[in-house]
Amino acid sequence: MKALFLLLPLIYIGGNIYLFKHSWTAVSSLPLWAKCIFSVLFWIASFSLFISVGLRDRMMPDWISTTLYKAGSVWMAFLLYMVLSLIVLDLVRLFVPALGEPFPYALTFVTILLICGNINYHRPKTEHIDITLDKQSGKENLKIVAVSDVHLGHGTGPGTLRKYVDMINAQSPDLVVITGDLIDNSVKPLLNRPFDKELARIAAPVYMVPGNHEYISGIDECCKYLSRADINILRDSIITLPEGIQIIGRDDRSNPERLPLEALMNRIDKEKPVVVLDHQPYDLAKTDSLKVDLQISGHTHAGQMWPLTHIVEGMYEQGHGYRKWDHSHIWVSSGLSLWGPPFRIGSRSDMAVITIRTE
Repeated sequence: MKALFLLLPLIYIGGNIYLFKHSWTAVSSLPLWAKCIFSVLFWIASFSLFISVGLRDRMMPDWISTTLYKAGSVWMAFLLYMVLSLIVLDLVRLFVPALGEPFPYALTFVTILLICGNINYHRPKTEHIDITLDKQSGKENLKIVAVSDVHLGHGTGPGTLRKYVDMINAQSPDLVVITGDLIDNSVKPLLNRPFDKELARIAAPVYMVPGNHEYISGIDECCKYLSRADINILRDSIITLPEGIQIIGRDDRSNPERLPLEALMNRIDKEKPVVVLDHQPYDLAKTDSLKVDLQISGHTHAGQMWPLTHIVEGMYEQGHGYRKWDHSHIWVSSGLSLWGPPFRIGSRSDMAVITIRTE
């Protein structure tokens, strides 16, 4: 794992150098002063996301940090698809020399691709899942809206959040659960904008477990902020709904001292329905062996952009979607929003409406 974290920055820098060489050829006819400005802007864009994240808690004008974040996020997707396109076109040029400099072709293709990917991102889908349990509860049907990975901050603003809350309320749920990464990289961008007021508009009780980004943002600050929106944070804790359904909210794996699932399962009534909320979908076979009725997770984003979509499928026992295991029903959300690049290419944002039917 350490080797991977060392390798990724080298790949990123190498990709930027490769793209810069191609783009430099494309601007070679410009005067020197224009090429100097181009070079400065190129490398600022290359590292602006890292600058924004690294200085996320520093006192700087909000418009500067937002611009850096958005520019860097777009750049990451732009870099990925430009490098892939240029590699393919460079190989083609070996056999078709008349093709010439491939940069304009790659730029045209990637621009169209990213426009389509942004449109796709703004069209989240709603999945309807019906689950029947051979257990008793005080209510025949319980409707849960499950969302994950909203990443509020510079990327997902109050206007987008307003649309998400309207989507949630339109389902008239009995309960709303949020499986982590509600906040992106810092609480600071939320403080002077009406995020908490929008969250407070959710017309049902809300229960949430933290994700790794709540820890990145500062878990104590996140819990304090979200309490303003009447969001109940569950961290290795259990609540029993009036209907008798038990919800186990697990702390995120970012906390090395979080309780094992077995310890939490020892505290519940196994004759009644059990729902586990856990941000990161690891150890799902163990979840199934412990006879959890339903687990709801997120974190994976379904890879968000091709070809990362295929990598995620190989990393997790269940990278996205609904699956009925031997005992457990498991839903892994791709996220109602996303992190970083505002594009969905080969994936879709989603929200689940889960109806639990009992005897």
